[in-house]
Amino acid sequence: QVQLVESGGGLVQAGGSLRLSCAASGSIFRVKSMGWYRQATGKQRELVAQIITGVSTNYADSVKGRFTISRDNAENTVYLQMNNLNSEDTAVYYCRVIVGDSPSYQYWGQGTQVTVSS
Repeated sequence: QVQLVESGGGLVQAGGSLRLSCAASGSIFRVKSMGWYRQATGKQRELVAQIITGVSTNYADSVKGRFTISRDNAENTVYLQMNNLNSEDTAVYYCRVIVGDSPSYQYWGQGTQVTVSS
């Protein structure tokens, strides 16, 4: 089992910044990817950014140039630095981690609310 603890959400004015953290603990082995998703009210959950181990870092078009994902392998923590926030970034942000290889397992954090006021 893997436990994910997210932090860093909150209320921020448009143009401001927030940094989200997601700390993973438990049976962390062969991490395939760590990433962030978000779900706004009435919308489907969508990928924001992810790091695929040894392969690539991907961003949603809507956040490119504003958000940066990073990962501390020693601490099994993934971060999301969010700059120049706007109202469309308001959502619950979820951390997702995929571990293992054939089979692999995915785990989700509990979510952290980000609200951007205009």
